[in-house]
Amino acid sequence: MRSFTVLLCSLIAYAASAEAALANGSGGVAAAAPAPAPATAPVPVIHAPITAKSSKITYKGPVYEKTASGELVPFVAPTTASTTTGTAASATGGSVATSSEPVPAALPTEIPGELTIGDGMTTATGPTLRPELLVPGTTARFVDGLAAAPEGAPVAVQQMIWAGNELIGLPYIYGGGHGSFVSPGYDCSGTVSFSLHGAALLATPEDSSEFEAWGSRGVGRWVTIFANGGHAYMTVAGLRLDTSPAEDPANLAGPRWRPLRQTNAGFTVRHPTGF
Repeated sequence: MRSFTVLLCSLIAYAASAEAALANGSGGVAAAAPAPAPATAPVPVIHAPITAKSSKITYKGPVYEKTASGELVPFVAPTTASTTTGTAASATGGSVATSSEPVPAALPTEIPGELTIGDGMTTATGPTLRPELLVPGTTARFVDGLAAAPEGAPVAVQQMIWAGNELIGLPYIYGGGHGSFVSPGYDCSGTVSFSLHGAALLATPEDSSEFEAWGSRGVGRWVTIFANGGHAYMTVAGLRLDTSPAEDPANLAGPRWRPLRQTNAGFTVRHPTGF
């Protein structure tokens, strides 16, 4: 009995000394087990819209123009169109690509006068430098017949939009933009090729069938290309660059920015890798 009492006292004393030592090493409070790190929710990838129920693309917000020195100034629509050859237009393409795209039915060749700089656009004989327009946010806007790039988009996306503006007013020409990036007119895949070339993402023009396997699969974050054996077009930051007037109330001919379609059924969906 005496031996058991001695053993019990020893155990009590050992436990007390251990607790005191633990308290002294942690500021007087016994250390608690570390809490598990909270689970980190995956950051959702936001894609620019590729369809829209409405064809209205009118914009009334602030618009800025990027000057040659990189300064942003309020945009004032010119009364006449520029005829200076653009930067993206000055480069030439590589090998000739054979286009299988059908020639569209007769389309209007006159641009209605309600576009402030519209009438002058039809006089261009090749890609024409246009103001580099910017708007706040992450969505491209339709301004005075041109597309204004979003300030929140990567530079390459902005360059694609500005390159697309250089083609507005040019006619649809079957095979246009394939023998060279510089052409008096463009077909659908020539238009897409020119825009991508403006952002240094394409060195040689592609035809619509080649775009079915170009870049990466699926919808892009900023840019999405829709292609099949007979047609190709692209959406960039919420606007559509297309030679087809499908679902475009303006029903104007040639390459230009248009409203998004309600559906893109019947096309292979690709995007530039990284965009």
